[in-house]
Amino acid sequence: MAPTPMTSGRYAPPAPRRELTAASADGSRLHVEIHGPDDPGLPAVVLSHGWTCSTAFWAPVVRDLAADHKVVLYDQRGHGRTPAVGPRGYSTTALADDLAAVLGAALEPGERAVLAGHSMGGMTMMASAERPEFRERAAAVLLCSTGSSNLPSESMVIPLRSPGGRRVAHRAVLGSRAPLGPVTAPAKRILKYATMGPAATPEQVEACARIVHACPVGVRSRWGKVLAELELTGGAARLEVPTGIVAGTADRLTPIVHSRRLASVLPQFLGMTELPGAGHMTPIEAPDTVAGRIRELVRDHLSDHLGGDGTTTAGAAAEAKERTA
Repeated sequence: MAPTPMTSGRYAPPAPRRELTAASADGSRLHVEIHGPDDPGLPAVVLSHGWTCSTAFWAPVVRDLAADHKVVLYDQRGHGRTPAVGPRGYSTTALADDLAAVLGAALEPGERAVLAGHSMGGMTMMASAERPEFRERAAAVLLCSTGSSNLPSESMVIPLRSPGGRRVAHRAVLGSRAPLGPVTAPAKRILKYATMGPAATPEQVEACARIVHACPVGVRSRWGKVLAELELTGGAARLEVPTGIVAGTADRLTPIVHSRRLASVLPQFLGMTELPGAGHMTPIEAPDTVAGRIRELVRDHLSDHLGGDGTTTAGAAAEAKERTA
């Protein structure tokens, strides 16, 4: 039986206000959640998780933002409660198709949002850069612990000196169909080494382990093969929306060199927040920072939803509409 997410504490997924299903271009059915008060005046945030994760991964960020935002989450295909698809259904095109479907299903006509993507979720934003659905909906983007290309050769999970050696070793790891097994103490030590920084707490490690170990083997392998061949630098260069970056300095999966390279090509780069000692799982390792950066993007790029003191208000959007009527 696959492990379940945490059931109590900060890293336990909160109950959504609403659940729905979005249909992607190829007919795939995506599980979508909406959190936060039922108030049309609140600004919207859309969160996209990474490889082997699920909506549960965003739990501490959702707990922060849902107090005064409409927060949309979805499970990438094959993860969480979104069913797996056939072998040909895993690609960067599918990532973009799925995000477009979620935006169409979860946002109201004309509604824009701040989008945040972690790891493969950030790659989803790059893959979507030229999609009209994305350009119409995205007010700003936050990329967390992600990269656009050369993942196997620059990963340091297996710290070989040669880029070629690292490429071969990490391609094998990404495409592996070896089961992860139950969440044991040794398994958590391995997961922490590969994906988290030295300061990650036992509760954070437990939360991540439960999520990652729940990912089906075939799904992990098929998406891993997509990541092994990833080339989205062109997409990043066409991401013509205000974009910030959060990255951990101890990230072995997507070392900070990836974030610095993204910073050099993003058309509307807003700056990078470097988290000393943090690993790859930044939304769990540093949820306050991630939520804070999202709030800043909302403040600066969804201003119609903000009051004069920078806090969200239910009536601000209505007042803005009256002024322009």
